[in-house]
Amino acid sequence: MSEDKNRFPELVNPVLPKRGLVYQESNPQLVLCKPKLLPLKSMTLEKMERMQKEANEKAKEMQEEIEKEKQAGFTDTIGSEETADVLTLDDD
Repeated sequence: MSEDKNRFPELVNPVLPKRGLVYQESNPQLVLCKPKLLPLKSMTLEKMERMQKEANEKAKEMQEEIEKEKQAGFTDTIGSEETADVLTLDDD
């Protein structure tokens, strides 16, 4: 005990009252709350990206259909003779 007094001379011995109320001072502590995570992308940006992706997919599908029609059209006309439908009017 004497070693403790020599080591820590600045410590104050606690005084407890024999009568009356005992008060304790407290320092306000920071209270940590659950972190609120914010999205990296806003809902509007995600919606716009989804719309852009859908538009690109539709354009790609349409391009593929056009290519298929061209391929089908060229293969059908290669071996056949084409005749034009002509309307003739007779002046009788």
